[in-house]
Amino acid sequence: MARNWNRVIPRNTLEAIRLCKDYAKEKKNLSVERIADLMGVTADTLYGWLGNGKMHASLIQSYEHICGCTFISDHLVHSQGKLAVKIPSGRALQDTDLLQMHKSFSQTMALLAGFYDGKSDATETLNAITDHMQVSAWHRANVQKHDQPELDFEEA
Repeated sequence: MARNWNRVIPRNTLEAIRLCKDYAKEKKNLSVERIADLMGVTADTLYGWLGNGKMHASLIQSYEHICGCTFISDHLVHSQGKLAVKIPSGRALQDTDLLQMHKSFSQTMALLAGFYDGKSDATETLNAITDHMQVSAWHRANVQKHDQPELDFEEA
């Protein structure tokens, strides 16, 4: 049975390194040997990291990129009491985007009020808060790019 990778939260660095390997195996059909080859290290080196949880910080980004996930980075951020929110990007504002943001905010507030009254589920409330933060993060990125717009390569 396949894992719901969106719900996986590593408890420590060792688990995060192993989760990246598991994700690469399940989603990209990559073996430890293939991951090591793509990173330019030996399989024994990678097995060492998978055994002791100690990977040089300069290699984390390439390891996560090859594996296709960010469990190590997310764990490091969360372990410092910070929140990492993926910022969606890649499209222009649609007519419904601001309405969606308002709807997201209303639903989140209703769930939050219900949670504090003992009527809403904690997981559902957390998911709604996270979804709303991602919607807000997308708008934040658009506003931030206002002074430095990206080049438009579409044909006229």
